[in-house]
Amino acid sequence: MSLFQHSLKLTLATCSAAFLASFLGADYAITAGIIAILSVSDTRRTTLKLAYQRLLSALLALALGSFVFWLFGFHLWSLAPFLLLYTPLAYRFHLEIGITPSTVLVTHLLLEQSIAPALIANELLIFLIGTLNALLVILYMPDRQKELEAYHTQVETLLKEILNRFVFFLRQGDGRNEARTVTLLDQELRQALEVAYLDYSNHLIHKDSYHVDYFEMRKAQNDILKDMAQNINNCQLSLEESQILAELFQHVADQLSQFNPAQAIMAEIQTYLQQFRERPLPQSREEFETRAILLQLLKDLQTFVQLKVDFANHYPESQTIVPPKNK
Repeated sequence: MSLFQHSLKLTLATCSAAFLASFLGADYAITAGIIAILSVSDTRRTTLKLAYQRLLSALLALALGSFVFWLFGFHLWSLAPFLLLYTPLAYRFHLEIGITPSTVLVTHLLLEQSIAPALIANELLIFLIGTLNALLVILYMPDRQKELEAYHTQVETLLKEILNRFVFFLRQGDGRNEARTVTLLDQELRQALEVAYLDYSNHLIHKDSYHVDYFEMRKAQNDILKDMAQNINNCQLSLEESQILAELFQHVADQLSQFNPAQAIMAEIQTYLQQFRERPLPQSREEFETRAILLQLLKDLQTFVQLKVDFANHYPESQTIVPPKNK
């Protein structure tokens, strides 16, 4: 939600709640607006949860406030025993979010010097008006589908770029990989996940965690790429095995997409692993160390692809094998 949208919603919720409470003849009508402004959150799910917690908190506060004023009388110092009872109970039952507005409602009882049912009903009315107006203005939320699709495209573009850079370094035997694109992808994924979680929280009934799970999966893959980038820095020889592995990395890059279930790539990796086992033994220490790094890269790539396979198995309806230029 943009700053302008958030400001507009706060204004609408506050003014409409105060106006409605005044129109209905409620005392302390402006308090309904204050409750509304406190209740508007960034997502529908959060707003609804806060409304429920504040309602329970208000009921608890009014019950305790009535009891304290009945017991000690309507004195300013009576707020002390009320708060000593109410505050720990609110925290005990995870209702602390409602301490401020609920305490305001209780001070109205003190100001009116009464705990009459009509006054209690008035406090509940202004609370409900404020909360309901907050819920109404939060019903509209911008559609984030296009934004999420743009993140899908950007993330896959960066993944392909990283894998293609790995291909270059493996073919050249050049260990000068600074992993800048891996860091850039990490930043992109953090932003994508923020949007995905907001979108998820705005669905109250038909909740779909596809985008959240997808970007979490890509984040796990990028964590693997960070380790692979470090290992590639240690590859200073261009061996025949390096060329074989570069070819496999190229295949993965060419077939990378959110819609490809990736089982074919996993089968290809198994073939490459078998080829590595059948290669002649290294003839020098330097060659042995490079071969060990290459084998680790191959196993890391297997883990990288397995994450996509697991994701595809969890969302089979979203996976369609597209022409070979997508994984």
